[in-house]
Amino acid sequence: MTHLQGKKIILGISGSIAAYKAANLTRLLVKAGAEVQILMTRAAADFITPLTLSTLSKRPVISDIHTGESWNSHVDLGLWADALVLAPVTATTLGKLASGIADNILVATYLSARCPVFFAPAMDVDMWKHPSTRRNVQLLESFGNRLIEVGYGELASGLTGEGRMAEPEEILDAARPLFCRNPNPRRETGPRHRRAHL
Repeated sequence: MTHLQGKKIILGISGSIAAYKAANLTRLLVKAGAEVQILMTRAAADFITPLTLSTLSKRPVISDIHTGESWNSHVDLGLWADALVLAPVTATTLGKLASGIADNILVATYLSARCPVFFAPAMDVDMWKHPSTRRNVQLLESFGNRLIEVGYGELASGLTGEGRMAEPEEILDAARPLFCRNPNPRRETGPRHRRAHL
């Protein structure tokens, strides 16, 4: 499985219990031939360690714009990537993405990216169905971002319903047509076109 050979993928992880799935998603992306750069919000590190993810991706994980005396350029990251995969995306991160609140490396990179963007939400059923969440999802889709639908099942709260993050294999399958149909899936420069090219 080398359909992502040489492709540069940014995997953005926010603070959800579903962050544990990011380990398997990273492994699958690397196995498919991709170079994977992981960005994490600070809350994400409460659910999965940067060490685990950096070991799997073979690249240092970035969680802040400033790391000691170093500057992690969200602009350079946005230009580097062939695709931006945000998984899991919490209700908080959805709101920040939709509103352009760039108070962390993940959202700042999203706003700078010129590549297709995929987002896989993860939250409890009532949060997923809330009008605020529905509005934010619709806004992100209207910008040309590709929603990877949530699943139905038992949630961390103990409730059953929609809100589970898609499985890593499903997320990988969502990206497959992008690279099969367009080997160089860059957005055009200029205004922020967010077309998924699918």
